[in-house]
Amino acid sequence: MKFPRILRRKEKGGIANFTMRGVKREEEQRRSVFTRRALVLATGQLGLFGFLGYRLHTLQVEQGERYATLAEENRLSARLLSPPRGRVLDRNGQVVAGNRLNWRALLVAEQTSDVGATLETFSRIVPLADHERARVEREMRRRRRFVPVIVREFLAWEEMARIEVNAPDLPGILIDVGTTRIYPEAEHLAHIVGYVAPPAERDMDGDPLLQLPGIRVGRSGIERHHDLVMRGRAGAVQLEVNAVGRIIRELDRREGQPGQDIEISVDTELQKTIRGKIEEGTSIVVMNARNGEVLAMASQPSFDPNVFNAGVSNAQWRQLTANRATPLINKAANGLYAPGSTFKMVVALAGLEARAIGPGERISCPGHFDLGESRFHCWNRGGHGGMDMRSAIKLSCDVYFYELAKRLGINRIAAMGRRFGMGVDLDIELPGARRGLMPTREWREAQGRGWALGDTVVHGIGQGFYQLTPLSLATMTARLATGRAVQPHLTRSIGGRPARGGRPEDWPAMGIADRDMRLVRDAMWAVVNEGGGTAGIAKLPGGLGQMAGKTGTTQVRRVSREQRERGFRVESLPREYRPHALFVGYAPHDNPLYAVSVVVEHGTSGSGAAAPLARDAMVETFNRFRAAPAQRVADVVRGT
Repeated sequence: MKFPRILRRKEKGGIANFTMRGVKREEEQRRSVFTRRALVLATGQLGLFGFLGYRLHTLQVEQGERYATLAEENRLSARLLSPPRGRVLDRNGQVVAGNRLNWRALLVAEQTSDVGATLETFSRIVPLADHERARVEREMRRRRRFVPVIVREFLAWEEMARIEVNAPDLPGILIDVGTTRIYPEAEHLAHIVGYVAPPAERDMDGDPLLQLPGIRVGRSGIERHHDLVMRGRAGAVQLEVNAVGRIIRELDRREGQPGQDIEISVDTELQKTIRGKIEEGTSIVVMNARNGEVLAMASQPSFDPNVFNAGVSNAQWRQLTANRATPLINKAANGLYAPGSTFKMVVALAGLEARAIGPGERISCPGHFDLGESRFHCWNRGGHGGMDMRSAIKLSCDVYFYELAKRLGINRIAAMGRRFGMGVDLDIELPGARRGLMPTREWREAQGRGWALGDTVVHGIGQGFYQLTPLSLATMTARLATGRAVQPHLTRSIGGRPARGGRPEDWPAMGIADRDMRLVRDAMWAVVNEGGGTAGIAKLPGGLGQMAGKTGTTQVRRVSREQRERGFRVESLPREYRPHALFVGYAPHDNPLYAVSVVVEHGTSGSGAAAPLARDAMVETFNRFRAAPAQRVADVVRGT
């Protein structure tokens, strides 16, 4: 009976033992999993710390210098400095194009997260016009984000104070001081000195200087011709900035190299005096006949170059370009005119050199010249009678030069004209100056038109297809006076170094026989100083010597035979149909110093309109240099 109880006890012990073994196995499994997980985690941690150690080694050891440099660059800001533009001085050292301080607000796009918001805030502090804001946005698209763009120039003190007070609300805005161009003589020298303007897309030639705010490039005149030497070289400034880019202090500064000064040959006071004597449509050139220096070059009307510096508005540009009087055009170097009778000396020299006529040979002038069925009239309807070369120039006989041109042919006349600086490039320092036209038979045939003998006859008196500038007429006169191939020029020195062409010996002899030149000069003297000459009104006052010259009148509208028969008078025409008036001359006759040319558009008569202006210009020139210090007078006399 006890046996079953024992069995039951054994069964209970076995189950307990079995359960204990299961628990032990589970515990061992858990320990094994924990161990594997701990091993994986430790391996991961070891790999992570190894990678971090590797990166630290890379950053601090291998690339430490590079990142130190980048950190330093984040702390430092380097900027280019605009150099002062070189000045333009007249022959007396007077500044005719200079610089003045210009306070301005700049915007650096990379220093603000929202350019539009910055501009909007700025416009509430300092009002911006729509075209100003459009300009800023256009320039920011064109330039790199680190390049400053001018938001507003010529700031007043009150405007600068408002900007500085609101600086925390204007990220990317900074106040800077630069220079701006100023032209003290304004319209008096505008056509010669020219003007500057902000660079356009076509000006970008890789020069980083052109991307600096406030930089200007020459657009016309001396400013454009000598633009590169007047720009100078940029400087640099190194600034310490904080984390938001605000300037803390200036660490280093290297000033740029200022542009070189240009000294021009023009006398400012003489220029102003002559311009005060002329009216719209008139141009005058006064040259040193010995070395080609241009002493005055006046053209009416003119313009104020200061308006172009800040950027001319569309309304201002339309007003200037729509003006029928063309104020932007320098009529002295760009106006094209037929020379009229002022060209007769060239025809005479061509005839003498080709031996087509002798100096004493006489040609009869009945008041007209017949060629086939065509009749060419002399200005003197009653005729001049028998004319030799001297009297033909003195009295400006057209018939004499009709006959001489017929004998010569147009090509010989044109060749002599080019030798005297007409229809060729004169290399004057005025970009865009026109060379004019000295027509030839080949030129006409290239246009698909034939050249008739009647064309040659008309060109003998300076009419026809000629297109010459007052500057080329002054050059012709200087060469007639001195016998040297002087070139007109405006530059006396660059950066203090004398420019070429300041001495008479810099220019070669013309290669024309002295006896021929003396004959023509004597005839020009007779035009002014002998009774019956066409320009007696141009005679100089006592003590200034004697001027030699020649008048000219060129038609702008053909006069018909019917009008001539009715006793037509040009004074009855509207002004725009009246002939142009011209005069060329030099003085003193026995020792030439100065040459002058005058063109008066629609002035009717060379003797009535142009000759008196030439006389006044010559008197002013003598008085101006005679009143100058002795050294300057000596320089002019020597032609230096």
